[in-house]
Amino acid sequence: MDVRLSVLDRSHVSRGTSPQQALRDTVRFAQQVEDLGYHRFWVAEHHSVPGVAGSAPTVLAAAVAAATSRIRVGTGGVMLPNHQPLVVAEQFGVLGALFPDRIDVGLGRSVGFTDGIRRALGRGKEAADRFGEQLAELLGYLHGRSASGVHAVAAEGLDLPVFLLATRSGAETAAEFGLPLVIAAVHGDDRMLRTIEQYRADFRPSAQAAEPYVVLARSVAVAESAERARRLLVPEAWATAYSRTHGEFPPLEPPEQVLARSMSDRERALFDRALRGHVHGTPDQVATALDELVTRTGADELLVTTTAHDPADRLTSYRLLSEVAGLSPTPVGPDRGGRDRGPGRHGGSSGGWSATATAR
Repeated sequence: MDVRLSVLDRSHVSRGTSPQQALRDTVRFAQQVEDLGYHRFWVAEHHSVPGVAGSAPTVLAAAVAAATSRIRVGTGGVMLPNHQPLVVAEQFGVLGALFPDRIDVGLGRSVGFTDGIRRALGRGKEAADRFGEQLAELLGYLHGRSASGVHAVAAEGLDLPVFLLATRSGAETAAEFGLPLVIAAVHGDDRMLRTIEQYRADFRPSAQAAEPYVVLARSVAVAESAERARRLLVPEAWATAYSRTHGEFPPLEPPEQVLARSMSDRERALFDRALRGHVHGTPDQVATALDELVTRTGADELLVTTTAHDPADRLTSYRLLSEVAGLSPTPVGPDRGGRDRGPGRHGGSSGGWSATATAR
């Protein structure tokens, strides 16, 4: 496979730890996956979620970028309807100025999950309907072409790649604006494949991308045995089932506690469903599955997310994946935290599935 391997981390909170520790763990984790040779490290935006600490992605991205030196850093993503485009452009401009050629602008169109969160953010459900208008305004600021005459000064003149997290109609927006598409199989692989095909057919070249570029987001769990890999999926599967029945995504519990839990029929059905759709198994099994996935989709890049109650298990999964993919580890030296060591915009490592694609 001729694709890059990247990482999405949501700063999950495990039972018995604090959200503050989860955020510190994200920064440390970014250092670790950089050393393993991954191409990007993205953080997410969630509000008022007990089991997810990542709520201010540009702030967290700044901490990650300061603690690393080669890996590209970005957001997966900033939910644009929750913010003013000028403020988003200014935030990324500051990031791009402080960490040249390393910052990605990942954007989504979701709004707050509940009425209370939306009220706290000062947004309603209808805010997502203005996404195309907001996106055009943001791109105007980033490129110094705002019709209003207002400038995001720090952003102008920088190369800040913009990615759009989207499914279905959102992918149409990515094609219309000529942006790289980040997509997950939220509604199954068949619908995802149709969406990707339509995106490529409708794509309009832009200053951001001369041709379609697809980043496929996938949950991946790798361990020395298939059963152990499946157990890595258990904590988030239960948290997902719990959120569907209680309206709240809780901190992750150890897999043995989840498996010993007495569940209602509805909880069991939701739990079993949440265990589907992931790539998991031994290194060889996962390599085969991902190879087939990339062949089917034509993806240019894989954005891997792995959730586990124990951070050591999560790191092992990423290490095993990097090894089977042939990533070249980054030497760890006294320049940790510097910003001149890496190979720049198209950083990444040689071998296996690593960065030989020409688009972002």
